[in-house]
This record gives sequence, structure tokens and C-alpha cells, in this order.
Amino acid sequence: MTVAKVATPYGTWASPITAGMIADTTISLSSVLVDGSDIYWLEGRPSEGGRVVLMRRTDTGPVDVLPTGYSARSRVHEYGGGAAIVSGGVAFFVNFEDQRIYRLEDGGVPEAISPDTGDRHADMFHDVARNRLVCVRERHVDDAMVNELIAVDLDSGGCTALVEGHDFVSNPRISPNGTTLSWIGWDLPDMPWDSAALWVAPIGLDGDVGPGAKLAGGKGVSVFQPTWAPDESLVFAVDPDGWWNLHRWDGTEVSSICSMEAEFGLPQWVFGMRTFDVNPSGAIVTAYTRDGAWQLAFIDEGALQRIDVPYTDIAAPQWVDDKIIFIGSSAHAASAILLLDPASGAIETLRTSLTADLDTDGLSVPSSISFETTDGDTAYGFYYPPMSATNISPQDERPPLIVRGHGGPTGATSPSFSLAIQFWTSRGFAVLDVNYRGSTGFGRGYREALYGRWGEADVDDMVRGAEHLVASGQADPARLAIRGGSAGGYTALAALAFRDTFSGGASLYGIGDLMTLARDTHKFESRYLDLLIGPLPETEQLYRDRSPIEHVDALNCPVIFLQGEDDKVVPPNQAEAMVDALDAKGIPVAYVLFEGEGHGFRKAENVSRALESELGFYGRIFGFTPADDLPALDIRNLKN
Repeated sequence: MTVAKVATPYGTWASPITAGMIADTTISLSSVLVDGSDIYWLEGRPSEGGRVVLMRRTDTGPVDVLPTGYSARSRVHEYGGGAAIVSGGVAFFVNFEDQRIYRLEDGGVPEAISPDTGDRHADMFHDVARNRLVCVRERHVDDAMVNELIAVDLDSGGCTALVEGHDFVSNPRISPNGTTLSWIGWDLPDMPWDSAALWVAPIGLDGDVGPGAKLAGGKGVSVFQPTWAPDESLVFAVDPDGWWNLHRWDGTEVSSICSMEAEFGLPQWVFGMRTFDVNPSGAIVTAYTRDGAWQLAFIDEGALQRIDVPYTDIAAPQWVDDKIIFIGSSAHAASAILLLDPASGAIETLRTSLTADLDTDGLSVPSSISFETTDGDTAYGFYYPPMSATNISPQDERPPLIVRGHGGPTGATSPSFSLAIQFWTSRGFAVLDVNYRGSTGFGRGYREALYGRWGEADVDDMVRGAEHLVASGQADPARLAIRGGSAGGYTALAALAFRDTFSGGASLYGIGDLMTLARDTHKFESRYLDLLIGPLPETEQLYRDRSPIEHVDALNCPVIFLQGEDDKVVPPNQAEAMVDALDAKGIPVAYVLFEGEGHGFRKAENVSRALESELGFYGRIFGFTPADDLPALDIRNLKN
């Protein structure tokens, strides 16, 4: 039945997509794990306080493997990842509360196997022949932090250091015949997507590791996801030509598998990331991205053949016998664990991240846009128009626009379904999701275009994107907002401080003071700013010039700050300094601090409150009344 739409001002539309729905009916899906013919994955549940649960596929549907009270989440590098593996039906996981490794057999109770020393663990590999786990360990010793590869004996729990001397290590893997250890190592000031080397070393029968040899990467070249193939060759992505393409080491030399202007790798912010897998016949299933969209493909004998699937975001593809498991999503479909039969093309959904039923007539479908930015460059993004099954706008009104900046800043956005974006578009907002210079997926050149220019090039791209939509009549120039989290929060604050395009903004655990960030941040990112801005102390003035906190006098529009109390990546003092400065100047400002949250919000009640607070904030500063029943929000210095 066709429903007549009612003409209602933008921002006031009643929406079936509530903040509570996002918090209560969505889960995060990650870390697909294959053990023989069995399929496992991790899912984060806001409704359980952000607990991360190991799941297993069964004939009757998914079942929890992890008992209540345990959460599989690592804190190595603060961002974690690589918190679980399954081998021979036995699960090993890092428990968030104590960061110890636990063993869990089918029907049993988790048993701690690593010592209770406060050390953190991640990225495990089961060395079956030697009855041990090989993994990354992060030790906090006084004011220092030591990252190394260790072996954990599964009988005694004793730990032995295997690889030391790198500032950071990841991806410890042992060859099928058990004679060679491979890993990735990198050193400050580099991040793993800048310079990261692939190493191999012999392993004796006693488990001792011999001298290492570097195979690829380092000095401006980055390696991603080294994986041993069944034929004892080592497959990995590396970018000597500016794109993460797949290569192979056959024990003697390294050769290219497939060369193209596309990315088969990702910035390694977390452990356990993967984009390909190799089956016993040598065929590779892989995901790759170009122009912001992901593809699924086979590579056999050097020839790449695309697999036609209806998804624009594809992650963690792996072989399960003769089928392929992966995480996929599209503009119309939320992220899901999917099992593809290549022979028939049939796709089975094992788990979806969204349990709510939505009217597709009310969903906004993104369009890919590109626009000219500064220096004669081109920037990219996805535009979501306002969309409702029951509302339309008055003909003489343009929609308010929210310009979104992703984190990283090496992250990327894709045109895949996002209930968080639909939350805004279904209320009458337009949304522009920007892949500004510095984003991943467009080659090393585009990623490094931000180096030395953080707070300038990214800001230019956000501004130019908004201006492009205003010029084309798709956004109201008087109601332009910018928002972002973490690094995206910094870009938002910098745009508000250094440009006059936007009339409001939201910073989610964003950075206001670059000098404070350089002093307070954790080891993993402790020298990242050397590349994004410049080395200290030589460029201290540049840090101050680019810090929004130093330029509050130039900031003349309202801002809301949403911050986790326990954030170690961007501590609360960053937000609080900005709030105090804006308050002292008499600019409308709101501050919401979330107890028990770190870098990002995981608890359902906080996810919901953050969205509702931001919506209420925009309503009051832009002069409209949302249809939602919103919690009280203290906006200092706001007269209405």
C-alpha cells in the first residue's frame, strides 16, 4: 500500500530508526575464524556492555562459545584485535579484564594458561607440534613498554621470548612443516602502513628461533598479512610500487602474484586483519579495493577473476573446504557473516549485524561523488540524501548537512549500509561521508598526501565537499555541521577553528591540542605525528599553529564534545580544555562524559545517549524541534 508522504521541515521527521534501536539491535562482526570445516567469529554486543563473544556456526544456528563473564578483547596497542583463535576444536582467547590467555574446550570452563602478570597478549598461533602458542606480548615495565613475540607452553604456562628488538611485532606464523617462523616488525617513528618488514627465521625441534632474515618491506615499503600456503610458500601483500599487491616467496625469491592499481592490504590498526586466503590447490580468494569499493576475486596461476557478489564492503575472506566465508555489506544490507558456494553462486547468511526489520523505502542510498580540492587534487566521498517513507520536505527548503570524517586518519569509508547514517537521513539530514586525502584505498600517494599537512589537506577536503553540495543545491549553507571521532574529531575541530564554512560541529573523543596528544598518547602512535605534522621539538610551533585549542578566538560556532572517561588514546583532558576555552569565550558548548568508556563507545546506553545528545544539540543550534523524546542536554551559553 502506498503511503502519502507529509511535507515536514527537515530535521523534524519522525523516524523508525531510533538511537535505542542502534544500541539494542546491532552487533559488530569481526575476526572470522576457520577450524577445518567449522566456522567461528567474534561479535561485539552493546547490549551486554560491549562484551565480545566468540560464536560458532552449528546446524541449528549460531551458538555462544564464550561463557557469560568473559570477553575476547585484547588491549595490545590499545586498539587490540587478534583476540581469539580456534585450533582442533579448542578455543584460545584473550580475556579483556585481565588480558590473560585462556583455553576453552567444547563444553568446558575457560582455563587461564598465561601467567597473571598484567602483560597483554594478541595475535596467537597454535604451534601444535611443540604444544604451545606463539603470540605477541606487550609488557609494561615502569615507564617503558616492550613488544615482543613469545611462546606460551600449554602445559606449564611458561613464557619464552622468541623475537625481540623491534618496537612492534605482529603476524607470528609457522610454516606447515614447522621449520620456519615468519613475522612482521616495524620501528618508530614508522607506522605499520609506512614501513614494515617481513622476516623469517628457522625454528629448531626444541622451539628455539635462529637468526632472522628480512624478505621484503622496510624503508618506505609496507608488508601486510603474511600467510603460509599449503605448498610451503609465503604469500603476502606489499607495496613497493605504491599499491598493496600480492606477492609470494617460494623459499628462494620473492615474485609478484598480481599487479594492479588496487589495494589488497589495509592499515594495520588492529591485529588479525586479513584480505586473502590460499587453499590446498594454490588458489587464492581475495578482497581488494579501488575507488572506495571492495571486490571479491579468485587468483589462480596469476590470473584474477572477479566474483560477482552484491556487496560493496568485503572483509576476511577464507576458504572453508570448497566454499568461501567472508563478512559483507552493501548500501542495502547490513554487515553479515556470509558463506558463498562458488559453484552455484548461492550465498547463505550465518549472522547479520542488524536484527531490526526496516522499510527499505525509507532508506537513503548513497551516491559516489568526487570533487576538486586544493592543489589541483581530487577528493572523494559518498552523499546520502534525506529519505523517509512518510515525510518529504517543503519545496523551498534545503536540508541541513552533516559532513563526516572517519578516524585514523588512514581509515576509509565505503558505501555500505550504516544504521548510524540512516539515523540522520531518516530525520531529514543529508550526510556527506568523506574519503579525504590520507584515506586508505586509493594508493600510497593519496594516503601520504596528508603527511606534513594534517589539519590542512583533510580540512580542505571536508570544506570543499560541503561547498560542492551547497553549489549543487543539495545542502543548506546556513545549516552545515561537521562531525568526527578520534582523528576525524581533530579534523572537525580544525575545520571549525580555521575555516568559516560550518555553523556547528560534534567531536567524539577528538583531538584539540596536538602538543598534549604528542606528550600523552600511547606507544603505538607516539611518533605518528612526526609524519602527519613534523618531528619535535623542531616543529613545535607548527603543532601549535595546527591545534584548535590555540585558536579558540577564531572559533565562533557551537560544538558538542562526546568523550569516554577511560580513553587512553585521546584522554579527556583534550576535550575538557576545549570546552573550558569555548565556555570562557561565551560560545555555546556541550560536554557529555561517559563513565567506563574508552576510545569509542561500546555500551548500549552510551551509544544511545551519544546519538540523542548530538541530535538534540543540532536541533537547538539550528532552530528545529526533533520528533524524538530526547534526554536533557546542558548547552552552556545557549540562550534558547
